[in-house]
Formats: sequence, structure tokens, C-alpha cells
Amino acid sequence: MQILMWLSVSLFAGLMLSRLAKLVKLPAVTAYLVAGIFIGPYFLGALGVEGLGFTNFAEIKSLDLISDVALGFIAFSIGNEFRLSQLKKIGRQATVIGIIQAVFTTVLVDAALIGLHFIIPDKLPLPAAVILGAVAAATAPAATLMVVRQYKAKGPLTDILLPIVALDDAVGLVLFAVSFGVANSMISGNVDMISLLLEPALEVVMSLLLGFIMGLLFSFFERFFHSRSKRLSMSVTFVLLTVAFSMLEFDILGVHIAFSSLLVCMMLGTVFCNICDFSEELMDRIDRWTAPLFILFFVISGAELQLSLFRDPVIVLIGAVYIISRCAGKYLGAFTSSKFVGCNKNIVKYLGITLFPQAGVALGMAIKAEELGELGTVVANITLFSVLIYELIGPFLTKTALLKAGEIEPEGATSARISDSKTV
Repeated sequence: MQILMWLSVSLFAGLMLSRLAKLVKLPAVTAYLVAGIFIGPYFLGALGVEGLGFTNFAEIKSLDLISDVALGFIAFSIGNEFRLSQLKKIGRQATVIGIIQAVFTTVLVDAALIGLHFIIPDKLPLPAAVILGAVAAATAPAATLMVVRQYKAKGPLTDILLPIVALDDAVGLVLFAVSFGVANSMISGNVDMISLLLEPALEVVMSLLLGFIMGLLFSFFERFFHSRSKRLSMSVTFVLLTVAFSMLEFDILGVHIAFSSLLVCMMLGTVFCNICDFSEELMDRIDRWTAPLFILFFVISGAELQLSLFRDPVIVLIGAVYIISRCAGKYLGAFTSSKFVGCNKNIVKYLGITLFPQAGVALGMAIKAEELGELGTVVANITLFSVLIYELIGPFLTKTALLKAGEIEPEGATSARISDSKTV
């Protein structure tokens, strides 16, 4: 009963605040995060009324399975953006820009935070600085796509933006896997070549291999079914199964083998979308099925935000440095790389701004970082704080950039309650 109450209250709070957010033209993701804070231990939960909110962080932690599953579907959706037909059209430009700007952002944020570490080593541990650099590479595909679809954006900037956002997160996941391994080695004190290089590399390779195998199996078994509902059920089955397998950990000859659920599920989606001829239609149905799951994911993420950390102005300073250095990295990285590959002036000038939003994948990385203990909590809270800021201003800046580039055709939203095309 208690778990059902937490889930229902989380969904209700997220939905109601999203309606309020719509009135003031804020993205739904922001509303879900704020809803989590509202029903968390610092607000409604502080009243101590069972069922009204989360009274402590142990209650929130008991819903970790929801976050694990949601992250699996988020990564699966990202993988579906890597269609060979689309990759052939965007060619070298998108690939070069996607990789360079992500790596550039990580290097710049790492440099800024490592420098800050030497000023305030007690507040910002070196492993946390390293991990935050990798987290900075990720963007928010959902927020970006929402703006593009809402305003029917069309043009060169839009065409190159969508695959770059997908590639951006893929590169970010790889960078995070390596950075997480490096940070883990720093904490354990066992800084050797195996822990620094071999284990992170194996995690990336093994994760991609596992995802590839699961993708082949998924594509094979879905052929036995023809109805949309059963194919949808098979999709859910394989995402859940892939998330479960990605939780395996074991040792071989003294080498620790682990998997990144984000990379595994991303590869699952990539293999599936390039083999299955109706994957786009199926993804539309999966997106509808997972909508409540994603609401729960973001609300729970918001509830996990430990506001007590922000009583310390030093922590706020770290968050500010992270946000500023990340924005600089995204803009300068996109500007330089797009100019290098010969993109038109609108892409060179505005692409970096459209890459500011950050949400789902970054939150997933932050949750993964919590496995490292106290410094993981610092990473998670700084990431959540920055996501709130980015989600408030990111979509607006994306819209502004597309508008300046002349690629927006404003159109009102429609209501499912209205049978015709009247806007609301």
C-alpha cells in the first residue's frame, strides 16, 4: 500500500505541476523535478504524514527499480536515433561535430572543476570533478526534440541538430564509463593500469557487445508476432531483460567486469532500429507506454535532491562553475568544429546554443555516480541543480536559436479533448 501511495502521489504531483508549467510556458521536465522537490523530505515529506510525500531518503531509495527501468528505456530511445539511412545523409559533419564538442566540453569542465578542486579540496573531491566533466557532455534529447516538433522547425540547423543530440549522448555515455572507472580507482586507492584503463575499456566494449547480442535476439523473436500489442510487449520484455543483464558483475582473473545499462540499452535500440523495418512505428507506441514511467523517473529524481547541500555557498559556487563552463564548452566546441567542417553560418552561430538543455541521460549518470558514496551524492546534487537551471532556460534558448536561424514556423498545441484542429 505504501509503495502504491508513493507512486500515485508522484504521478499526480508531476501531472498537476506540468499543467501549471504549461500555463507559464515551461517544459514538463522542469515541472516533474519541481514536483519531486515539493513532495520530498524537505517540503510535504517534512510534515511526517504517511502517503502525502516522502518522509525520508530511504523511502525514495526503495523506488530505485523505477529509475533503473526508466533509464533503460531512455537509452533505448537514444539508440533508435542511430539509423544508417539518416547517418548516411548527415555524413561526416554531424559525426565530427558530435564527437568534438562533447569531448571539448568534458575537457573544459574537467579543467575548470579540477582547478576549483585545488582551491577547495574539502568541498570538491578530485573524483567528483572528473565525473562531472563526463556528465557535462550529455544533452537532453527530449527537451530538444520537444522544441523542434512543437514549432515544426525545418532547415539545415534542425537537420544536423537531431543526430548530433543522439550522438552527443552516446559519446557522453562512453566518456562517463571511462571517467567513472578512473574516479573509482582514485577512491579505492588502487591506481593501476587495470583499474584505470582496462576495466573502463572492458565495460564499454562488453556493454556494446551485450547490447548488440540482445538487439539481434530482439529482432529475431519479434518476427514471430504480427499484432502491434504483442510486438510492443516483446519490446518491453527485451528492454527489461537487457536492463537486468546489465546489472551483472563478476571477476575474471582479477579483472572486474561490469556493464553500463545506458550503453547496453542504447546498442539494443541501435541494432533493432536498423534491422526492424517498422521500428519507427513501434517506437511511437513505446513512447506513449513509457510516458508515466518517465514522469515517475523525473519526480523521483527531484525528490532525491538534497537541498541541505545548497545551504553551503561553496556548493552553489561549484554548481555555477559547472553550468558556466559547460555552456562555454558546448558553444565553443560546436562553433569550432562546425566551422572546421564547413557548415553554413547559421549552424556555426547557433548550434552550440541548442545543445545547452540537459536532463534524462545526465540524471542517469548522476544516479550511477551515487554508487561511489558521499562524493557521488555531491555529483548527483550538482547535476540535479544544474538540470533545473538548464530546463528552465534551455528549451527557450533552443527556440530562440532556431528562430534566429529562420527555421521555426510557430504553431499552437492541440488538445486530445478536441476532435478538430483547434489550438489551445
